[in-house]
This record gives sequence, structure tokens and C-alpha cells, in this order.
Amino acid sequence: MRVQPFVLALLLSLVVLFTPAAGVPTAPPGTDKVVHLALFALLAFTGRTAGIRPWPLLAGLTVYAAASEVLQALLPLGRSGDLLDGLTDVAGAVLGLGLYAALDRFRARAV
Repeated sequence: MRVQPFVLALLLSLVVLFTPAAGVPTAPPGTDKVVHLALFALLAFTGRTAGIRPWPLLAGLTVYAAASEVLQALLPLGRSGDLLDGLTDVAGAVLGLGLYAALDRFRARAV
């Protein structure tokens, strides 16, 4: 079990999700969805490497995705909550879990 990458991914997610809007660089439309997808894929993948079981990890990341969008809407960050961002977060988590499972199967066959 390697917990440090997961902790670093969590810290990165806090910076990415809760940086005030004034500190977020401008980017082409849709870039935020790619960032959300990649961030939650990273969280899921590193969560699995930390030994967290898939279903509890997916449930926790789903709650985190929803909470982050609600907090973005409520906190004075100049940001807004977005349902599509939350759904993209969950899709990223599923992607990360799938990548981990595929890599795990590949490693099992290589042994």
C-alpha cells in the first residue's frame, strides 16, 4: 500500500477545486472538464494503490465530487457549482478504477 501518492492527489485536488476564480488561468472551452476527469481518475487510481477497495473509494469520490460543487457555489471563491463537473468527476473516478483494474490484470498475467 502506498498512501503518499493518494494524499498528494487529494492535496492537489483541494488546490485545483478551491482556488479562487481570479487565480484560475483562462483556457479554451471544455478544458475544465478534462481537468475534472483527469483529477478524479488520478484520485481513484492512487486511492486503489493506497489499498482502498473500489466501491468505498467510488462512493467517497462521488460524495467528494458533489460536496466540492456545492462548496464552490457557496464559498466566496468567485466560482460556481456545476452538475456537469460533478458528473465528469464521477466519470473520471470510474476511469481511474478501470485503469487500475486493467493494470492489475496485466501485472497478474506477467507473473
